Amino acid sequence: MKDFLKYMGATVVGLILFCIIVTAVGVMSIVGMVASTNATQKVQENTVLLVNLNGVMQEQADDNLVAQLNGTTGIGLRETLAAIRKAKSNDNIKGIFIEAGGLIADMAQLEEIRNALVDFKKSKKWIVAYGDSYSQSCYYVSSVADKIYINPQGMIDWQGIGGQVTFLKDVYAKVGIKMIPFKCGKYKSATEIYTEDKMSAENREQTERYVNGWWQTICRSVSQSRKIPVDSLNAYADRVVSLESAENLKQYKMVDALLYDDQVKSTVKKMLRVAEDETVNQISVAGMQNVPEENEGDEIAVYYAYGDIVDEEMPQSMLFSAHTIVGKDVCRDLADLADDDEVKAVVIRVNSGGGSAYASEQLWHQIELLKKKKPVVISMGGAAASGGYYMSAAANYIVAEPTTITGSIGIYSVLCDRSELMTQKLGFKYDEVKTNRNSTMGSEVVPMSAEQMRYMQGYIDRGYRLFKSRVAQGRNMSMEKVEAIAQGHVYLGSDAIKLGLVDALGGLDVAVAKAAQLAKTESYYTADYPGTVSILDQLLEDGESRYNSILDDKLKATLGDFYQPFLLMQTASFHDGLQARMPMMITVQ
Repeated sequence: MKDFLKYMGATVVGLILFCIIVTAVGVMSIVGMVASTNATQKVQENTVLLVNLNGVMQEQADDNLVAQLNGTTGIGLRETLAAIRKAKSNDNIKGIFIEAGGLIADMAQLEEIRNALVDFKKSKKWIVAYGDSYSQSCYYVSSVADKIYINPQGMIDWQGIGGQVTFLKDVYAKVGIKMIPFKCGKYKSATEIYTEDKMSAENREQTERYVNGWWQTICRSVSQSRKIPVDSLNAYADRVVSLESAENLKQYKMVDALLYDDQVKSTVKKMLRVAEDETVNQISVAGMQNVPEENEGDEIAVYYAYGDIVDEEMPQSMLFSAHTIVGKDVCRDLADLADDDEVKAVVIRVNSGGGSAYASEQLWHQIELLKKKKPVVISMGGAAASGGYYMSAAANYIVAEPTTITGSIGIYSVLCDRSELMTQKLGFKYDEVKTNRNSTMGSEVVPMSAEQMRYMQGYIDRGYRLFKSRVAQGRNMSMEKVEAIAQGHVYLGSDAIKLGLVDALGGLDVAVAKAAQLAKTESYYTADYPGTVSILDQLLEDGESRYNSILDDKLKATLGDFYQPFLLMQTASFHDGLQARMPMMITVQ
């Protein structure tokens, strides 16, 4: 018996040691693989930069360990802009090859990429685009190319911009739920999806303004690059040339030639003066991140803040896995940048439709503190509206793209009344005790009294006044002028500059240049914040977030058109506090 226990114990210890050794080797292997992908890279002579425009563009590529190992980091605006900038000045890179496809991005991101490609062409290097099919967004960006090729059986999505807004009032009514809105501003229409069955006149007005503005920008740019009259481009969209033959697209001058993949490769080889049997040197956008760049002069910090503005980090679930601006975390990071003597100015890249009014106020306050120590410039992405504008208003200077969605200065809250569902539909009975008249205010199973609704509206009004006062202080306006342009009104960047809500039109490069000017430095470089999570920390984290992201993708595929309404109903409960959030946006596909 003793020998059995001795051998059994030795076996168990051996297995434990084996598992430890295997785990250690695995970790070292993973670290080694990731480290090798992050090693400094030298660009070979006669190289082509590959820019993949197929997929969803984020402000930053997903840099977590699982994404790196699976090759699913996605398309990052930051990384793509940096790669194009480096390629322009690198003598070994002779041109850019755009791998066209189903690009999905917000309008301001599309403008930034397109403008970067226009700037690249100043180096007298070429740009070629090729794809089996082009989404409308992808074609807009690709139209800057010297040559646009498409597969003989390919297509270009070209039919204008449009979409539907989902309304849930009648859905709630069927199950005995009523959503009660409290808001300030006739244009503050974020509550409409829960309480109305169609768009208000004010919401339709502002939505049509930005959708038409986007389309005009796309048509003007494509017309200039492809030498196609704007009227013709509109005519093509009206008759949905997406469904016509690729030969017709060539006839309309939307493409230069119909080529198969091997023919395009031969064409590129001729441009590089490479023999047919030789291999073309290529480097990806991700590979360009490892090409060193001069870091001389003063540091300008570029801090990325994008997604919903929230008080606390959202619990990871399949419905809440997107990037967020966590108020307390961003405030801590900005405080660190304020104390960092190496950082001479800060550019905050904001891409957010808002969220928690409380968190927005904390961010506004932190930026106020930051600008007392060094210049702060806001670079607005696709949207910097409502809470996104709230936090931006404190900066020294604001830069927006002409197609940025901004403004939406207003506050709202939506409370859920489930009394009919619980008492009439399901048969629950309730009784109560209370010490004061409104002790049970906030219950979802008892309708609110007129008095309680009056108190709630006063709470909303106070938040609205505070928001307007922050804008008035930051933009040096009177409260009367702010009220005239507030009311929850959404604006394009091109309109916002006329109203004094922004200072200049342009992308991240314009914001960085202004930050350097305010910091009185001529020699500078940029550094991105917040920093990436270390490999060790990623290894110690569980895989719940990645698992939930996969579940979310599965849910989208299963529910299809029902996914968005389902998500709206699930997230309604998170809108009961003070919200500085813009209405649902039509997106560019």
